Amino acid sequence: MLVLVAPGQGAQTPGFLTPWLELPGAADRLGAWSDAIGLDLAHYGTQADADAIRDTAVAQPLLVAAGILSAAALGDIVPGAVAGHSVGEITAAAYAGVLDDTAALTLVRGRGLAMAEAAAITETGMSALLGGDPEVSVAHLEKLGLTPANMNGAGQIVAAGTMEQLAALNEDKPEGVRKVVPLKVAGAFHTHHMGPAVDKLAEAAKELVPGDPKVTYVSNKDGHAVATGAEVLERLVGQVANPVRWDLCMETFKELGVTALIEACPGGTLTGLAKRALPGVKTLALKTPDDLDAARELIAEHA
Repeated sequence: MLVLVAPGQGAQTPGFLTPWLELPGAADRLGAWSDAIGLDLAHYGTQADADAIRDTAVAQPLLVAAGILSAAALGDIVPGAVAGHSVGEITAAAYAGVLDDTAALTLVRGRGLAMAEAAAITETGMSALLGGDPEVSVAHLEKLGLTPANMNGAGQIVAAGTMEQLAALNEDKPEGVRKVVPLKVAGAFHTHHMGPAVDKLAEAAKELVPGDPKVTYVSNKDGHAVATGAEVLERLVGQVANPVRWDLCMETFKELGVTALIEACPGGTLTGLAKRALPGVKTLALKTPDDLDAARELIAEHA
């Protein structure tokens, strides 16, 4: 059984879309999406520097576009399940047929703008904690006023809060944590700091007519499979200010009997977590079109 997953913000790097736009039809599709949402995705995916694509309003649609393009390049596949980390859930909704491509890009454009506005209210950020006991780390974060915004499993938790709170974390790590790594994101996503963005996204979601998932859609709110498009859309709105439970998604993958995992472009983060948390599951990250042949072989064996 194959699961197709999509990464979240922070996975983007300068120029990462360049080789993908050489595939037949890719540049035209990206151009149409750019016109639809008023953002030059080709420019940001091929020419913009790291600071430009760190901007939340840019990074989020760029990641969803990359995820849809790279998955489409695999051909007409039917995975056993789909899931996404943070903004990758919108990409997964497109995979599952809950949203068409243009609707997914329109929603994520609104999401990115709303979250950028919310992030501008207070200077906030996120840091990854590597190692340690989750219960000990969560209690320590709460003592510092931080939120465990991403429970990623495989010994990784992402803390989010104000820059002062994160500075305190650097000086006072939870027992057993090897390292605290600041993330290249523009705010404390999946926390109460994103409350204003939830209201704006809820309004934008009213304009969409979701379809029910055509494959198993695993939600990162709680790792549960969601059966209706209406509930998927409701969860996409709420998760902006709620923690990501990728650890529970991976537990669900185990229960489903997943044997292989492919991570869409720009892949690497989720396959890294899966290698540690899902022993025996074959993993493949789509970084460039050079990875497509190996991915198709994996699909032939496991989809």
